[in-house]
Formats: sequence, structure tokens, C-alpha cells
Amino acid sequence: MLGRLLQNSLINFNLEDKYRESLNELGYKLEDIYEKENDPALGNGGLGRLAACYLDSLTSLNFPAYGYGIRYDYGIFKQVIENFQQNELPDYWLTKGNPWEIMRLDVKFTVKFYGTCKDEFKHGKTVRVWEGGEDVLAIAFDTVIPGWNTLLCNTLRLWKSFPSQEFDFQSFNRGNYQSALEDKNNANYITSVLYPNDSTRAGKELRLKQQYFFCAATIQDIISSFVKTSKPWNEFPEKHAIQLNDTHPAVAITELLRILVDEYFLESEEAFQIVCKTFGYTNHTVLPEALEKWPVDLFGNLLPRHLELIYLINHFFLERVRQKYPKDNQKISRMSIIEESYPKMIRMANLCIISSHVVNGVADLHTQLLKSHLFRDFNNFYPNRFINITNGATPRRWIHTSFRELSDILKDYYGNLDWLGELSLLENLPTYIEENKKFE
Repeated sequence: MLGRLLQNSLINFNLEDKYRESLNELGYKLEDIYEKENDPALGNGGLGRLAACYLDSLTSLNFPAYGYGIRYDYGIFKQVIENFQQNELPDYWLTKGNPWEIMRLDVKFTVKFYGTCKDEFKHGKTVRVWEGGEDVLAIAFDTVIPGWNTLLCNTLRLWKSFPSQEFDFQSFNRGNYQSALEDKNNANYITSVLYPNDSTRAGKELRLKQQYFFCAATIQDIISSFVKTSKPWNEFPEKHAIQLNDTHPAVAITELLRILVDEYFLESEEAFQIVCKTFGYTNHTVLPEALEKWPVDLFGNLLPRHLELIYLINHFFLERVRQKYPKDNQKISRMSIIEESYPKMIRMANLCIISSHVVNGVADLHTQLLKSHLFRDFNNFYPNRFINITNGATPRRWIHTSFRELSDILKDYYGNLDWLGELSLLENLPTYIEENKKFE
């Protein structure tokens, strides 16, 4: 996701040349030191890069922000060629440890799975209580993210799963060694592998566990800081903006709603308004088959209270759709969060659109396709909700590290590296190149 951090940090602090000179005097090459650092196997595709660019840009623009994710033990896989064939091996990127992270034993939260829901009378009203099931601990590992040419550093906070109790001592003494360690093993599975194979029901359940695990820990972390301010809940969206990086963290919507309704006893409609003002949704694909869906029975077994809340959100939303399109049952069916097929499925993209105040594509053409094709019904229903945000690779890192000759030309032109933070300064570069034929 972030890539190797040493070089990026040195560039952001404008210290790379000084480090290179000092190491040369000691007989070492800075580039050799760079190669010793393992690339964090936290997701190196489009989603991971976008998340890294968001965090990098927010820091450079002096916006305080956190990036949240999972501290996977193993990446998706490592490719090797043996006997002219590609083989896939586990990518254990932590084999040499991770000098950049700080384990935060003071930042930990309990995450629940399975269990049942029931009504109880509390605080003068009937509320739903989620009880029983399986608990695991989420403990934070923080990595400091420096911005370009700024004193601000933000935080990438990754969650690792731990058992709520180390092992069952009574079972161990009875000789049931595997049973004694079952809870520990179940907890460790959650953050073991990036993108586990989900072709089986067990694989699907593990992936949903991963998603809820880090969303639940994140929402609890955000709320814990807000309640310390003693501000009213209607100010929550003014202090916190949560951006969903595609549908993988969509269950954070229902987790925030659950906590507001079940633990702080807000009315459901008031709580949902807070949720909508808090979340934004970034869509990454126009392929309908790539939009995330979950079987209702699997989702309800793992997260029973969240399934209830999804049906509640869908009920409120479809009532509004029926008022606007009273006779268009096909449109109502298309816009529903629940896909009434067999088996019934939960459309996570629909949940994100309905529960966010803004939805963006990542390129102009992409955004136009979302509005005119994939989410046309929603764009007509929410005419001002869809916007475009074009996100590219972090340009200063690419130019400055991969094309040093070009970087030196730009530095010679400007006399400094200010263009690394503001690429619009390059608008006059063609004229400069034309006047200095030696650069051809």
C-alpha cells in the first residue's frame, strides 16, 4: 500500500542528498540500504495505492487524518519462477520485523461475532441487545506518515487480532490441547492473510470477518475520541469524515449506526442522519460482477444485529423510492439493498450510496459511467450526490525517485524542490525546455 518508507520519508524531509553523502563517506550506498527494507504486503493494487495517496496528500496539505486497515501477517502471495513455471508462495513481509511501527497496547477494542439479539428495556425505552458469540481483541499498530515540506505527521493505524483470552486453562489441564487453543487460533486467522480465497463458505466468512474486524475497531476508536469532548452527537459529522475505500469497509456504516442506536440510545432516524453526513464512498469499478455482495444467511449468522439494521435502512429508503416512483417495481427492486434472488444477497454498493452524503469515481470517464449506466437510478434519485475525484500515483515520489535526471532538470529550473508539492508549477516548463536546447 505505502511502499518502502525510508526513501519516501527522506524525500518528504528533503534529507535524501545529505543521507547519500554521509553514507558514501562511510563506504555504503543509500540505494543498497533502500533494498534491505521489505515492501509492506498490505495491498499493492489500485485500492491500496489510492489509500496511500489519500493519506499522503492529506498530510502534505496539513489535514489531520488517520488511515485505517489490517496488519496482515502475510501478503496475498509472492511470485517465483521455478522450472519455467510460476509458483505462489506466502509473502511473510514481517520476517525481519517492521522498524516503522509502534505497537499501541493502550489502544485496543473488543470485536464481537455471531451471537443473538433480543429486546431489553433500558433508559426508559426498549433497545436491542447483541449478546453471546465470540469476542476477539483488536490492538493498534501505528506507523507515522510524514508529509512533504510540512511539520505535520499523520498516522496509519493497522489492527491486529488477538484472542480475548490466551487459552482455556481448564481444557488444557484435561488434556484437550487443541480445544484449549481454539479461541487463540480463531483470532489469529483473522489478520493472517490478505485476501483469503473466498471460493468456499469458510473463505467468504473469513473475509467478512476481516472486514468487520477492522471496521468495528476503527469506529470504536473514532467514537472514543469524540465522547471525550462531551460534544452533542449532531456535531459528530463536523468533527469526523470517514471515507469508504470501495465497499470493503461498508459494514462500518452499520457499525456506527449500531453504536449510536444500541449503546448511546439515539433514535434510529436521527442516528442514520448522522451516519449519512459522516460517510463518503469511493467507487473503483464499473463492472457489476465486481460489486461486492454477501449472502444474507452468512451475513446474518456472523453479524445478526447488523443484518437487522441493513433491513431497517432499506425499509426507510424504499419507502422514499415508492413515494417518488409508486408504480415502478423494477426500479424499486434495482435500488434495494437486498437482492431478492436465491440465495438472497446484500448489495454493499447500494448500502454505501444510500448511507453516504457524497459518492465519487476516480476518473472523469469512470464517474460519468457511474452516473449514466451503473448507478443511473441512484444518480436520478440523488442528483447532487455523485462527484469526480481524480487520484493519480503520488507524482513527486515517482518523478524524483524513478526519473532523477528529470528531477534534476526541474530543480535546476526552479532553484528548489517546491514543484514536488505543487505540480501546477510545471505549466511553464515547455517554454523553458524550448529555450534550453541542451536538455533535448
